[in-house]
Amino acid sequence: MNFRMLRLAAAAVAGQLFLVPSAHAGIGDLLVAPTRLVLDGRKGTEVVLNNIGDEPATYRVSVELRRMKEDGGLEEVTAPTAEDKLAQDMIVYAPRRVTLAPNEPQSIRIAARPPQGLPDGEYRVHLLFRAIPAPTPVAAVQPAAAQKGLRFALTPVYGVTIPVIVRLGRLEAKAGIANVQLDRKAARPAVALDLSRTGERSTFGEVRVLKAGVKDPIAIQRAVAVYTEIGTRRLSIPLNDDFKGDPSGPVTVQYVETYDDGSKVIAETSAVLR
Repeated sequence: MNFRMLRLAAAAVAGQLFLVPSAHAGIGDLLVAPTRLVLDGRKGTEVVLNNIGDEPATYRVSVELRRMKEDGGLEEVTAPTAEDKLAQDMIVYAPRRVTLAPNEPQSIRIAARPPQGLPDGEYRVHLLFRAIPAPTPVAAVQPAAAQKGLRFALTPVYGVTIPVIVRLGRLEAKAGIANVQLDRKAARPAVALDLSRTGERSTFGEVRVLKAGVKDPIAIQRAVAVYTEIGTRRLSIPLNDDFKGDPSGPVTVQYVETYDDGSKVIAETSAVLR
């Protein structure tokens, strides 16, 4: 193995495999609930981790900074701003490492401690719950005597992230829907649209595509957030599997903010799908 190949292999081992789901906070043998937190800087809350696997597992909890792109994806913040650092520093949580037996839940206590004089606004971090692989006995990874050369084994490392949002003051937001059309380039029939947001806070809810004479939405996407760093998010929502009709024609599209105690339509538009 030459030096360049050795460096590539070593980098692969160091980086390992890191998976982060965006909508459902459950991967591998770990479930996390709730999947989103909104704090006001006064009262804390809890997140419950649950090991649903058959073996004990250890998880490390840490705070990450992620920024939303216009396609809804989240990318790591490599150059944090002063506001990013304030958001990181105000989040307190414990414990920071847990080992769970099979089917054992564990609460993580979380609170926001904003510094005095911090301007009103929305501040956001992401909590990362990352699995720590169990150590592998040396004897188990030794190559057979007949094998020669340097060998590497890649170990998947799984993680779950959830947003933690701190809102200080009375913050408002408005949303809009535009450019509704059939997405004929998608892998399956879908409705594409632009979801816009203005104001001092993010929005979160579900987008529903309604058609006259059809009881249920012909397409729906839940857990749709538009964070404050973007003004517009582009969506492509697949048609529901149980909708067998023709999507063409007039539709109504709604963006509905969902709360623990109900929901509210914050944007609605009519369009004709062709």
